[in-house]
Amino acid sequence: MHYTVILEKEDESGYHSLVPALKGCHSQGDTLDEAVTNISEAIEVYLESLKAAA
Repeated sequence: MHYTVILEKEDESGYHSLVPALKGCHSQGDTLDEAVTNISEAIEVYLESLKAAA
């Protein structure tokens, strides 16, 4: 599956990331690479929690 990820540069430092299709799926990272890695992991955990709840 593919999801759109929005990456926003924070004012002071780092990046905030979110997945609009997955309500409440957010993450952050100090670098762009870290933010992408972290949101990828957040998506996995989010989808696993949906499966567990079904």
